[in-house]
Amino acid sequence: MSALFEPYTLREVTIPNRVWMPPMCQYSAAPVGPDMGVPDDWHFAHYAARAAGGTGLIIVEATGVSPEGRISPYDLGIWNDTQVEAFRRITRFLVSQGTVPGIQLAHAGRKASTDQPWKGGAPVGPDAHGWQPVAPSPLAFADGHPVPTELTVAQIQEIVGQFADAARRALAAGFEVAEVHGAHGYLINEFLSPYSNHRTDEYGGSYENRTRLALQVVDAVREVWPDDKPLFFRISATDWLEENGWTADDTVRFAADLRAHGIDLLDVSTGGNAARARIPVGPGYQVPFAARVKAETSLPVAAVGLITDVEQAEKIIANGEADAVLLGRELLRSPSWARHAARELGGDVHVPDQYHRSV
Repeated sequence: MSALFEPYTLREVTIPNRVWMPPMCQYSAAPVGPDMGVPDDWHFAHYAARAAGGTGLIIVEATGVSPEGRISPYDLGIWNDTQVEAFRRITRFLVSQGTVPGIQLAHAGRKASTDQPWKGGAPVGPDAHGWQPVAPSPLAFADGHPVPTELTVAQIQEIVGQFADAARRALAAGFEVAEVHGAHGYLINEFLSPYSNHRTDEYGGSYENRTRLALQVVDAVREVWPDDKPLFFRISATDWLEENGWTADDTVRFAADLRAHGIDLLDVSTGGNAARARIPVGPGYQVPFAARVKAETSLPVAAVGLITDVEQAEKIIANGEADAVLLGRELLRSPSWARHAARELGGDVHVPDQYHRSV
């Protein structure tokens, strides 16, 4: 049997295959009004197509735990019950197709309040539904970005509570997997890295202090997330900086801490915290970071990063480099990638009755 199409069980949730969809923001929610942050027909059609295409796990895009936690005014949120009800429509359909529904809980930190990427993605102000970003330290992400407001300890604790509240709502919305977003230069990643965290209190300086917020968030979410459901953590395994950044060694060390705090799988990405970083992008360029965590710790991992080819994906799983692959842009191009891969590899995948003629 194809390794890519072996079911995978974490806690009491079984994912039918190892072809997973990572969070990819659609920047398509209403920016203001009663529908602010609410998934709409676009989101339903987008996720439904990948579920009908056989994807085993779909992790819904970075979803703000508060209005200020969104990357853009057009991002999804899960801070109110209107959003929960709209998400239920999506999760019901995913489950009906045999797909496990997941959600990424996020706070954008200093990279918040930006425009839609196809409009340039530049920071936006109140005249364009924007707001003042917050961060561990008053350091702008890049030239042209505002200097964020440094969070107080009380505000940090409020954000921890917002993650827990978001997890409760995610459960009510029908999600089976939750993921804490600790990657790509957003708030938790900003605290982890000495490049963006210059604090001198209990949330800055040492490794133990810089990881404090992440572990507090994980603890708060795990406390309200059922014991029978898995909790993921997405990490940028390296800042891609020669010095004064988060490193692959830090990631391996932190993986053990996350495991001890109830994380079931590490979703291993890289970069996003330093605008000046030079990243050697190529097919599977981030897979070695996932493979190292898997080899040196007991924490399961998922690999991402320009995984596009069926044989490439199969080898990653068969060779033990990762427990699953997350296909991003490739699933945007080919919603039924899993079905095509199953045909090529002789694997089993769910096919809707309506599409039986395509088998």
